[in-house]
Amino acid sequence: MEWETVIGIETHAQLSTLSKIFSGASTAFGAAPNTQACGVDIALPGVLPVVNRGAVERAIRFGLAVNGKRADNICRRSVFARKNYFYPDLPKGYQISQYELPIVSGGSVLIVASGGEKTIRLTRAHLEEDAGKSLHEDFHGMSGIDLNRAGTPLLEIVSEPDMRSAEEAVAYAKALHALVRWIGICDGNMQEGSFRCDANVSVRRPGAPLGTRREIKNLNSFRFLQQAIEYEVRWQIDTLESGGTIKQATVLFDSDTGKTREMRSKEDAHDYRYFPDPDLLPVAIDEEWINRVREELPELPESMRHRFETQYKLSVYDAQLLTASYEVAMYFKDVAAQADPKLAANWINGELANRLNEFNLPIGESPVSAATLAWMINRIADGTISGKIAKERVLGDLWEGMNVGLGKADLPTLSAYLEANGLAQISDSAEIEKIVDQVLAANPKSVEEFRAGKEKAFNALVGQAMKATRGKGNPAAINGILRRRLGV
Repeated sequence: MEWETVIGIETHAQLSTLSKIFSGASTAFGAAPNTQACGVDIALPGVLPVVNRGAVERAIRFGLAVNGKRADNICRRSVFARKNYFYPDLPKGYQISQYELPIVSGGSVLIVASGGEKTIRLTRAHLEEDAGKSLHEDFHGMSGIDLNRAGTPLLEIVSEPDMRSAEEAVAYAKALHALVRWIGICDGNMQEGSFRCDANVSVRRPGAPLGTRREIKNLNSFRFLQQAIEYEVRWQIDTLESGGTIKQATVLFDSDTGKTREMRSKEDAHDYRYFPDPDLLPVAIDEEWINRVREELPELPESMRHRFETQYKLSVYDAQLLTASYEVAMYFKDVAAQADPKLAANWINGELANRLNEFNLPIGESPVSAATLAWMINRIADGTISGKIAKERVLGDLWEGMNVGLGKADLPTLSAYLEANGLAQISDSAEIEKIVDQVLAANPKSVEEFRAGKEKAFNALVGQAMKATRGKGNPAAINGILRRRLGV
């Protein structure tokens, strides 16, 4: 009998405020240890926390984004609580979080996986502060504590256990990552810990009650998320099939071995002894604030993806790639406003994406501007250059900024560049007819095979003609003249 995988994900998104959630200390990454931890962050006697308005507003923005801009999932009154536990990098001995009354309840995220579109429901999203960081290297066998991160604002986003495979979990994490960056609440830098996932994984027989879950903590890459879940699922199934039992636990993923290992038994909510923080008033959100945030929201990725599919007749796959980030979507819109949208999608998702990946550049730093790419696509469309020449030569030259100024889409300069480098496509009928006649005379065997019904022989003749023009012949013109000469 088969097993069914059940996955829920808790995500910690670091909010993009300049200061911490309850103090004015900086949230900038990379400062020397313990230089950005003030009295509030380390809980000196007598200090009082004050809620960061910007963190609350970012939570409102998220709540609207996951509920189709409706506000019925945003709690008008939410409460901060103390989550009590001991850990060396938690200076207060408790974490300020939200429990019974979170700022956001419900909502959903639409994913696209191999099975098609699927809606992943959200349980809640609540505000909380981050803990510090334990450092275990270069301390001569001891550990050090860096409290710079203590008090950094987090939005913890909790999904329902709606995912049934590692693929769906990764698709959800990527969609959520794109969304928080899209609406400007988190920079999404996984290397710096700005976006971290905990995966709750269990297995069961189809139709049976939920199995015992184990939580894989602090996964900071999509690749590790997939590997960790796949290993954990195999481990749980092997354990159950060999007669063992699964105990609720928190586990870590070792990227070197590709395995998970138990860190501690998993706590339940009552273990943390939550109670309302007496130093913080409830957070009150009025309709005017919500309406202002709603008006400032951009078009959301799901809406834009569907619009690209209908307005530009793009495939689901292309539209999904183009809305993977706000920057890519805006770049595409700029190109599509000046050139054929389908060709624009092909070039952005294909050759341009390959170059950006090769040089590890975001599209906002592309040496080829949207206007320049549109110019090149238009030159392919009007027959000035061939797609082959564009791919093998022109895009590379534009990328490198040959003849300084190419990247600015200076049309006279670009046109002069094509002329100076002999890259313009040959479309002159007389010239092509002359080349075709030479090809036919030099390849009598291919001519004979074509007339005997072998279509491949025709393709060989086209190839010879293109070779004779050094790739600059207009393929449509060559095809037409060849067929005419062959009496087709």
